[in-house]
Amino acid sequence: MTKNRRIFTTVLRLLALAATVSATIVMVTSHDSTNVLNLTFKAKYNHSPAFTYFVIVEAIISGYNLIILLLSSKGSLWRVVIILDVVAALLLTSSMSAALAIAQVGKKGNTHAGWLPICGQVSKFCNHVTGALVAGILAAMFYFVLNLFTLYNVLNPLFVVKPN
Repeated sequence: MTKNRRIFTTVLRLLALAATVSATIVMVTSHDSTNVLNLTFKAKYNHSPAFTYFVIVEAIISGYNLIILLLSSKGSLWRVVIILDVVAALLLTSSMSAALAIAQVGKKGNTHAGWLPICGQVSKFCNHVTGALVAGILAAMFYFVLNLFTLYNVLNPLFVVKPN
């Protein structure tokens, strides 16, 4: 049974790694420009601190996940890994929230603040951001399932009723 658990967690980690690497690459390659009244406006991910935070978190979690995949499963370090997985899920969620808020403003604007939507002018940029956010959401979901599975396996012996 432990072999099946290890395979399942490895598959989840590989899926999360693929999602975080994809989100990082797609966001970093997102750029577009447009001309308005002979002025050129450029849109890049690093023009927004929220998108920069998103890229940094996705890259850190990618590296962390790669290191964890290379670790031996027989060490005593796995108790720390459980805590670090929860921290990774929290970081992924916070970066997703920040990036989604900025993406929403870029797509819809904010009439109360006088901010106009920009996705009509720089649609290539917005499509890249959308793809990166979808990959980030998938990564967060994989980590959520991984955390639930790990917590179930850790707490499962506590709930097993032994027959008398």
